[in-house]
Amino acid sequence: MFEQATRQHRRELHVHCYRMLASYEEAEDAVQEVFLRAWRAWDTFDGGNVRAWLYKIATNTCVDLIRAKARTPRTQPEVSWLTPYPDRLLDQVAPTDDEPDVVAVARETVELAFLAALQLLPARQRAALLAREVLGMTAQETAGLLDISVAAANSALQRARATMRQHLPSHRNDWAAREPNPRERELLSRFIDAHQRCDAVAAVAIAAEDLRVTMPPAPLCFDGLDQVATLMHRALGPDREGDWLLVPTWANRMPTAASYLRRHGDTVFRASKLDVLRVEDDRIAEITTFGPSTFERLGLPATHVPGASPTRP
Repeated sequence: MFEQATRQHRRELHVHCYRMLASYEEAEDAVQEVFLRAWRAWDTFDGGNVRAWLYKIATNTCVDLIRAKARTPRTQPEVSWLTPYPDRLLDQVAPTDDEPDVVAVARETVELAFLAALQLLPARQRAALLAREVLGMTAQETAGLLDISVAAANSALQRARATMRQHLPSHRNDWAAREPNPRERELLSRFIDAHQRCDAVAAVAIAAEDLRVTMPPAPLCFDGLDQVATLMHRALGPDREGDWLLVPTWANRMPTAASYLRRHGDTVFRASKLDVLRVEDDRIAEITTFGPSTFERLGLPATHVPGASPTRP
């Protein structure tokens, strides 16, 4: 009975925990704890809305984890625990006949910039913001979710909104959902082409002047095209480590390039990095670079032999 009633909610609860924690791996651990707590409390469940009950358990589980870790970055680039979420798994969250209120994962709720900004909020503010802005709960429902008064829930939401507006990219200031931009696919193709041809000039040409590059978990942040251009010339110039093969994919509803590197003397392209691109005003405004450990989750192989096509999600 418990398994039948709760199984269908696992993926959306995982995404909820991911928003709270900004880490796919930590969301995995959190969901395990959520279902353990739910199973232990199943005999006391009043038979109401299972989904709402699970969300309350999930939210409070994440609040406990956030407070236990006590880690709040001073600025967004310092979110060293940030990890990507494959679109192919986000697509598993969808309405069913039993739960028509389930909302497919919208882009603006899983963008990396949104997640990084969320990490600047205290746990309760983070939960209140997600409850109201993402889950669409009322003030009273939010108060019940967090076991606080309606006035306290509204206060937490107001403070959270103010902080988020200070740290979100300009296109998110109005809290409006954006339609995917067809230009993004073109820029992703040009990004891939420039890297495979080792053309640093072409790579720089599609970037914004205030381009930012971060590389979690490393505490590195490169601001401005001058700094990033140096990186690109080093990676693509005559002294580069080898040749590149890039595969287009999508993570966090954002255009993403999975890069394979064939080092000098090697015969195989090996997983190297994952670049998640944020596009604004028809330019690449931000690149978040992750290591090769993310490839398996995206359905990509660790190596690629010339002449074969890498598996794509």
